[in-house]
Amino acid sequence: MAETRTEAAGKVEATADTSPATSLLTSGRGTAWTLTVAGAVGLIAAFVLLVEKIALIQDPEYVPTCSINPVLSCGSVMNTDQAAAFGFPNPILGVAGFAVLLTIGVVLLTRVSLPRWFWWGIQAGTTFGVVFVHWLVFQSLYRIGALCPYCMVVWVAAITAFVATTARLVSTGQLPVPARLRGLTAYAPTLVVLWLAVIAGLIAVRFWDYWVTVI
Repeated sequence: MAETRTEAAGKVEATADTSPATSLLTSGRGTAWTLTVAGAVGLIAAFVLLVEKIALIQDPEYVPTCSINPVLSCGSVMNTDQAAAFGFPNPILGVAGFAVLLTIGVVLLTRVSLPRWFWWGIQAGTTFGVVFVHWLVFQSLYRIGALCPYCMVVWVAAITAFVATTARLVSTGQLPVPARLRGLTAYAPTLVVLWLAVIAGLIAVRFWDYWVTVI
């Protein structure tokens, strides 16, 4: 009975991978690689941020390596309350979260079939991440008035992981949506690009007065 269930699950997985709705992000291997790369990139960025934050705590006069100009200034962001939203430096959360994401991606690369409840856990984690990231985007643009380059790398990683996970669950039927919408998951990579383009547009508009002075 257990073998039959395993074979059935494998057939469902194979069907999902070869359906017209699959794409680079929604195929089994595509999702695995996307989560692995997003996890690795996000982990590196979060770790560097944590190192910079520790250096800043030890020496208040320290200038972070990502403080480039008045707008691209990690130091201006790190010294705000928003940089410790939960009472501790945000990079700690990033290091932990992206380490888990990287581990999941590597496990998926071995073609291990994860249970439905585990996928829901991944969805919950990436959803929290993308919501938190957009809170930070708003704070950076309209409250702090400065951008942290390493933080923006984290934004890209979090958004990509969220879209890949959501598209995967939709394409495999684990996330119930109207059938006519499943085909849209094939455009998941395009959605990521458009999403990031909107954020880039907001950044351009918000700091336009500064950008024109350096062009």
